[in-house]
Amino acid sequence: MAIMTTAQALVKFLDNQYISFDGVEAKFVDGIFTLFGHGIVCGLGQALDENKGALRVYQGKNEQGMAHAAIAFAKQNNRRKIIACSSSIGPGAANMVTAAGTATVNNVPLLLFPADTYACRQPDPVLQQFEQTDSLSITTNDAFKAVCRYWDRVNRPEQLMSAMINAMRVLTDPAAAGAVCVSLPQDVEGEAYDFPESFYAKRVHKIARPPASDEEIDDICEVIKGSQYPLAICGGGVRYSEAGGALERFCGVFGIPLAETQAGKSACCSSSPFNLGGIGVTGNSAANTIAKNADLILGIGTRFSDFTTASKTLFENPNVKIVTINISRFDAYKLDAVKAVGDAKTVIEKLYNKLRSVDYKSAYTDQFKIAKKEWGIEYEKLASYTYGEGFEPLVKARYEPSISDFIEMSGGAITQTAAVALIREIIGKDTIAVGSSGSLPGDLQRMWTTDSRGSYNMEYGYSCMGYEICGALGAKLAESDKEVYAFVGDGSYLMLHSELVTSIQENAKINVLLFDNAGFGCINNLQMSQGMGNLATEFRRRDENGELMGNLIPIDYAMSAAGYGVKTYTAKTLDELREALIDSKKQAVSTLIDIKVLPKTMTDGYGAWWRVGTAAVSGKESVRKANEINQGNIKRAKKY
Repeated sequence: MAIMTTAQALVKFLDNQYISFDGVEAKFVDGIFTLFGHGIVCGLGQALDENKGALRVYQGKNEQGMAHAAIAFAKQNNRRKIIACSSSIGPGAANMVTAAGTATVNNVPLLLFPADTYACRQPDPVLQQFEQTDSLSITTNDAFKAVCRYWDRVNRPEQLMSAMINAMRVLTDPAAAGAVCVSLPQDVEGEAYDFPESFYAKRVHKIARPPASDEEIDDICEVIKGSQYPLAICGGGVRYSEAGGALERFCGVFGIPLAETQAGKSACCSSSPFNLGGIGVTGNSAANTIAKNADLILGIGTRFSDFTTASKTLFENPNVKIVTINISRFDAYKLDAVKAVGDAKTVIEKLYNKLRSVDYKSAYTDQFKIAKKEWGIEYEKLASYTYGEGFEPLVKARYEPSISDFIEMSGGAITQTAAVALIREIIGKDTIAVGSSGSLPGDLQRMWTTDSRGSYNMEYGYSCMGYEICGALGAKLAESDKEVYAFVGDGSYLMLHSELVTSIQENAKINVLLFDNAGFGCINNLQMSQGMGNLATEFRRRDENGELMGNLIPIDYAMSAAGYGVKTYTAKTLDELREALIDSKKQAVSTLIDIKVLPKTMTDGYGAWWRVGTAAVSGKESVRKANEINQGNIKRAKKY
């Protein structure tokens, strides 16, 4: 037994957590991100100051930003290493709620320690305390309940023990991973208790590879045997199971093409002849063409989001069957699938042996090879897409002055697809690409290729603006020997880029590729495609009529980042972008390239529809027409 404060016991506990995966043991908690405030600094802060052990303390600049960095760190480590995050009470804690949702949607472990109000209530109401008149037990931290896998509040020192054991249970469970919130009342943090040594002794959490039952394997084997044109969908579960190689062998032997979700991209090599690339709303023509005709969809480690299924309209074959392999029973049951619940790699290998024993082979001849070749031709068009005579926007819009206005304002005329292709050509093949929101995830899922496993860190479950730069820092902290590139739009950059400063502080070089099209271009496209006008999605001044339709606002993003000590560049032409990319690789400090890209020059859809809440009643013919199209698609969507 040892008398110590709650916070001191917590630090010692965290420092002694390990995981074991495939027989390899490693430390689980790398350190703690913190933004010290009055609710946390005298408790947890004191414990870290006195004896942090082998934990590393990181200084965040924004609570949401540091938590996003922690998410990307965990993802880059395939969920087997984490950085915890702590904050003060009130607004500091509330800032992490968005990140908690991001982690939970993506099934990535995130451990949060927001400070809380006094458990004794004697000083109430304290600074930053939220008082709910219906219940004094409710604080700001109750907001975490809706976005966490596990939530607890330590109102007595001895409660820390059961709280942390349960926290580790969730954080190390591949099927349940997500955000964990353990609230720390600021008085309890400093209170003493005689903790048993067993609590903070070395603890190894074994991450197993649970197999599916033989009955489930038999069930899905029978369905696959009855199919002629199957399509495998590689989800995030393939990445976390490190099953990419097993899936490539599986598809190669049985002649099954595979497509990638955002979370699954880079689990398998792009160069594989069976890898068609991204699928769904942000997918390419190859994957979507094959998906429409497939008579069987084999979803491995995917939760079948609306972007993957094109709001359940993509799989058009009337006789299509769905098979799932997933470690999560909840996800395995989706789309009324024939399912196998277990680790992706383990199940793939067992299924491989079953199908080999019956000499299964798909009926494909050259269909998916032709589809892949046609996409290659389309890719070359996108890569060589330039502004000039005969130029037309890739994304058609009723309001076109945004393009001419942008050229007049910025002097830039780079097309977004050509920029992405050039970046892929110039930067290293084993670099890590990070992104999250806007039109860039669509461009990257379609156009980004890599044979470096785990090099695509896209947060697209929550599609949370502001993840990009913070996520790049987290990925860099996870793999310091690799170059990391954040693909971020100007809108997302304005929302959150605070951890760019932390990258300077940590000597953790990241490269920011800022695509400036003077607005929220992706949403501008969406509103117009549904018959609306151009309403508050471009960065324009208010005009003489009181509307946000005046001149575009020129912003020098390179100058803003230079003030932090970042090496910056501005690219208005492809030649300037090429020079900046080459020079940025030589730098030891974080870099930012302000790329002036033309609006409406991102990739458009390839036969996939996305359901949005279009107005059923409108005085505009354009809106009524859009609603008519949507209603037709709703009728043809499969019902599960």
